[in-house]
Amino acid sequence: MYAKNAWEKYDEAQLKEVEEFSSKYEDFISVNKTERTQVKGTVALLKENGFREFKVGDKVKEGDKVYFLNKNKNVNAFIIGKKGIEEGLRILGAHIDSPRLDVKQNPLYEAGGLCLLDTHYYGGVKKYQWVTIPLAIYGVVCKKDGTTVEVCIGDDPSDPIVGINDLLIHLSADQLQKPGAKVVEGEDLDLTLGNRPLKGEEKNPVKANVLAILKEKYDIEEEDFLSAELEIVPAGKARDFGLDRSMIAGYGHDDKCCAYASLRAVLDINEVPEYTSCCALVDKEEVGSIGASGAQSRFFENCIAELLEAQGKPQTELKRALTNSYMLSSDVSAGFDPLYGYVMENRNCCYLGKGVVFNKYTGARGKSGCNDANPEMIAWLRRIMDDAKVNFQTAELGKVDQGGGGTIAYILGNLNMNVIDAGMPVLNMHSPMEVISKADLFESYAAYKTFLVAKF
Repeated sequence: MYAKNAWEKYDEAQLKEVEEFSSKYEDFISVNKTERTQVKGTVALLKENGFREFKVGDKVKEGDKVYFLNKNKNVNAFIIGKKGIEEGLRILGAHIDSPRLDVKQNPLYEAGGLCLLDTHYYGGVKKYQWVTIPLAIYGVVCKKDGTTVEVCIGDDPSDPIVGINDLLIHLSADQLQKPGAKVVEGEDLDLTLGNRPLKGEEKNPVKANVLAILKEKYDIEEEDFLSAELEIVPAGKARDFGLDRSMIAGYGHDDKCCAYASLRAVLDINEVPEYTSCCALVDKEEVGSIGASGAQSRFFENCIAELLEAQGKPQTELKRALTNSYMLSSDVSAGFDPLYGYVMENRNCCYLGKGVVFNKYTGARGKSGCNDANPEMIAWLRRIMDDAKVNFQTAELGKVDQGGGGTIAYILGNLNMNVIDAGMPVLNMHSPMEVISKADLFESYAAYKTFLVAKF
């Protein structure tokens, strides 16, 4: 099933299944736009499907379903297989953070009769794409008394939205002479929050009114921004894209489409797998996978060590378990766009509608930062995908000297696992509105399920 158009093989029943899966995905990402909300939604689905949170001292046996939660931004879910943990796992790893704008710690100020919110962009963005579009505010405010306030403004139909202003075309002569990277500067990505002054307030009355609104709705003070984690994301729901409804437009496909397909693959396993199955959802990929909730954290290794102990095995078996493991780094790839075909090499790029994408290596130019999967693993994947009639394709991320990018594959590869990137093509990657194919979403889900239950 290599490089065939997946739509051609679906009968009416299969088309209905693709649409139902896509609809559930659209609903999920429309309300889970940040890594915190993604973890919250994931845990809810895990509990609905019989998973329990692992506690220190727990024992596990064949068929048990457990998950580990890390700082509300990272979750690992496991179905314990027939073989011992030390014989290896089958792992689907995806990241759940996406490019966005983060609110600074001292963000509120008033200028020109407007109250504005200062931001710092997160991940690789084209800054000019974030102006004059509807935006929403998500996150938490942690107060000194130990309470945490959840903030969500802009996605409920009754909510106001916020946004970033741009210079009118009539006065843009100088601005339009700048290169694209500087048409909008990072320090100009400030949100407009209000214009109405608070009556009786002489100093910064518009800012005072915004603070009064925040106090009334969330009981937070200006000082509480010091311990807040607020993220600015596009407002609005994911929607069908194209007159034929073959695609989905939405925020955060990179990498929530692979995260959702990976999670569903684990949830939908109807048998005890031969090897322990795992869905690992991590944070911070867009800034290097660093930190306590990123893929470079020791959290994943700690989870495996806990499971070994829970099976009565010594934790000295940890390295053996990792070495014997196979992983699909579930991450997206750059889909071919005929408007920008000059950055691609046609024989070695991926196309919407042709199924899951296997990237033997990512990296940049001379394969810098790549994982470069072993051909033995690729041959095995070819066989099991063909046997399961899963559509797949292979790709590189653009022409050799054009640029490049990376995923979490090399990080788990450093633990001596067999790892390859496996995701789906995306158009408009890292923009506020990304586009994927419903067929690729479904074929990726099918590929992930096939991988988890396949035998050597």
